[in-house]
Amino acid sequence: MKFRLSLMNFLEFAVWGAYLTCMGNYLGIAGLGDKISWFYAIQGIVSIFMPTLMGIVADKYMQPQRVLGLCHLLAGGFMLGCWTMGVEAGFGNEIQNKSVFIALYTLSVAFYMPTIALANTTAFTILKKNGLDTVKDFPPIRVLGTVGFIVTMWFVNCAVWDEGSFSMTLADNAHKFQYTYMQFFVSGVLSIVLCLYCFFCLPMCQIEKKDGKVSLVESLGLNAFKLFKTRNMALFFIFSALLGMCLQVTNGFAGPFITSFKGTPEFADTFAANNATLLTSISQISEALCILMIPFFLKRYGIKVVMLMSMFAWVFRFGFFGIGNPAMPGVIMFILSCIVYGVAFDFFNVSGGIFVDQECEPSIKASAQGLFMMMTNGIGATVGTLAAGEIVNHYCSWQDGFLQGDWTSCWFIFSAFALVVALSFALVFHPEKSKG
Repeated sequence: MKFRLSLMNFLEFAVWGAYLTCMGNYLGIAGLGDKISWFYAIQGIVSIFMPTLMGIVADKYMQPQRVLGLCHLLAGGFMLGCWTMGVEAGFGNEIQNKSVFIALYTLSVAFYMPTIALANTTAFTILKKNGLDTVKDFPPIRVLGTVGFIVTMWFVNCAVWDEGSFSMTLADNAHKFQYTYMQFFVSGVLSIVLCLYCFFCLPMCQIEKKDGKVSLVESLGLNAFKLFKTRNMALFFIFSALLGMCLQVTNGFAGPFITSFKGTPEFADTFAANNATLLTSISQISEALCILMIPFFLKRYGIKVVMLMSMFAWVFRFGFFGIGNPAMPGVIMFILSCIVYGVAFDFFNVSGGIFVDQECEPSIKASAQGLFMMMTNGIGATVGTLAAGEIVNHYCSWQDGFLQGDWTSCWFIFSAFALVVALSFALVFHPEKSKG
């Protein structure tokens, strides 16, 4: 059972890892470089309502694993549509009908983003059905998701498709998947595979039945919002949104930032500048290791300390990028930034999901996970990504295919924001010590 859930998580995040950290490089080539922040913001916009809607379906009308499969079928189909448009444009050429490309991408992520919460709900439901402890047994399962993310990052960094032939190389090559539309092909195919896996390889999850008359609010799944009536839960969700503002910043701009050094002669031939996706995969390796530490830290210190560690890790994540460069010894700062990412992401996202599951009654668990997703990857990520895009576009511009400018100021601004959020959270959030 644990193996099957681990494989589900592997595929779930492998779909995302194929393009999330390297999409910005392709968008610049495709004539959409000035819209990078919007592509990442779209993930946040759809996360405001889609996870909640799909959570309602999974709570009330259809087993979570089947909703998960259907969402991946649609997400994969639309992503393959993006790949098809890239093929029509050809290597190194701009997308001709940019509005259709954006629409296909939007529809794909609209059905992908709910699957993160649905995968959590499916795993929690099956674990509990088999008498297992979610705090102890879920993190080792979830870590395979990070492994899947890393595997596809490495694959698109090294894989080359040139005139119908496939090869793997670490050499600089304009036709690497990380610079082309082939990253969308990898993501789309994996989504279809996961759809089939959900329908044929996962056990059935029971829908929580309620006796008696069900109100309209309950039927629509809106009763998850009653969690805001509790002060600590309201604060938890508010700060989830604030911290969520950091989530997509490095996903959207770390790749173009590191790759931009190729436009500077002294850094043009460095390994880091030519393998940005491979370098940033250290972040996911760190993430995989940090997931395994969550049960210890949650049980020993509780949700507040764990989330504070995440918030301060974001301060260092951005700060190290601000003072680093691809050559020695500056590249060490990039590596340190990637290492602290594990704490920054996991100690918030994974422990937050566990915390929500513990605080909610069974009938609204999927809806509550969708609400958590809405606040973080929805409202928070949307506002944060658009704000980051404005800052980056103010200090930097595309020159000769690279996004160059005063990146240091950008990263320090992001770091200062994370510091303010962390200090504010420390002052106002006081959960019960028995929770966590």
